Amino acid sequence: MAEILVINPNSTVAVTEGLDAAVAPMRFAGGPSIRCITLEDGPAGIQSQRDVDFVVAPLCRRIAYETSDAFVIACFSDPGLHAARETVAKPVVGIMEAGMTQAMTLGQRIGVIAILHTSIARHIRAFRAMGVAERVVGERPVGLNVVELSDEKTTRDRLITVGRMLVNQDGADVIVLGCAGMARYRPALEEALETPVVDPTQAAVGLAITQLQFRMRPRRI
Repeated sequence: MAEILVINPNSTVAVTEGLDAAVAPMRFAGGPSIRCITLEDGPAGIQSQRDVDFVVAPLCRRIAYETSDAFVIACFSDPGLHAARETVAKPVVGIMEAGMTQAMTLGQRIGVIAILHTSIARHIRAFRAMGVAERVVGERPVGLNVVELSDEKTTRDRLITVGRMLVNQDGADVIVLGCAGMARYRPALEEALETPVVDPTQAAVGLAITQLQFRMRPRRI
């Protein structure tokens, strides 16, 4: 059976547990197995460009070591995505790339919820590099770090507040969760906002499943 390895590049196990729960509905008879792991060498949360750059080497080492058939990098900054694609001749999907792609199929005006204000500049650079910046009408932070996202009531309330600002003030018609640690809150947020909400990890795993089912492989240059 084929396997998709979902890698949480930070060392917070609670985030990995949330990822595992988020992708549980995507496990089906005859489909690839989905295994979620924590990168023990990573920081507690990837919250700065320095954190992003730091995890590239250990992430690529882990991918080179594993025998999985496809990989998902479960951090919204897509750390090491292109380096990982040079490391292994197998599908490697970044959750930012996948989440933004899925959002464009659900709406015209994308709103992104970040964890911290300091994340936004980093995301904007990535959106510009991807060529999707013009579709993003706003990005707003909840003001919680990765570890603090485990406080369910506080996080849910802030996500709903920020989501409403993106919809009502910025005009977003689809919301993307800008952190892998937000996965568990997607259903409640979508219900409260009455607006499509994309969990980027689910989007990335969906792409990986498609690539494996149809035997799609990246071209090595």
